[in-house]
Amino acid sequence: MNTSLSRIAVFSAFSALALMPITSQATEQDKQALLLEWMQGHFDSEQQSISDKDFFNIHLNMVQIWPEDKSTWLYVEQAAATHLDKPYRQRVYEVTALSATEFASKVYTFENDKSFAGVYKDDAPLSELTPKDLTEKSGCTVLLTWSDKSQSFAGSTDEKSCLSKLRGASYATSEVTVTKDSIVSWDRGYDSNDKQVWGAEKAGYIFLKE
Repeated sequence: MNTSLSRIAVFSAFSALALMPITSQATEQDKQALLLEWMQGHFDSEQQSISDKDFFNIHLNMVQIWPEDKSTWLYVEQAAATHLDKPYRQRVYEVTALSATEFASKVYTFENDKSFAGVYKDDAPLSELTPKDLTEKSGCTVLLTWSDKSQSFAGSTDEKSCLSKLRGASYATSEVTVTKDSIVSWDRGYDSNDKQVWGAEKAGYIFLKE
């Protein structure tokens, strides 16, 4: 099956799954299609910022890029609601299935990212780049596991494997939960003494999907 037909099959599978609860019996292809569908779109933490002033209103946008490639890629952009034209984080995720219930989201950076701010609005985001232009953030892969009970994908990075120098950090951790209507993301940085030096302290950011 060629790549185009394969992608059509994946999203056709998702359309059928959207009508019923997902169970462990759903195939690897079914769940990967579901994960990709849930991860894409516009999200924000406005409601959380209103109810708890320790959190900011952050906008999160994720769109699929390079559909012709054999891998599945997402462009990710995060910005404060007050500075949407100046995102503070721009990444590319590569989402792959490890089994019928386990998935990996590798994290990549790319040069001159600020010049691509807002490209999630384009018809073909990052079309000027290819996977060869990416640099993997080694050790920062988020491993997600499907749960029948919560109808969600949840997971994290490996402990201390994601190195970081931001604000005096030695390493960073990410905990992520993806549901049909939201993404909860808790990113934190720690110094060499395991003291938290950046990131939310209470809990993760709750991004609701528009």
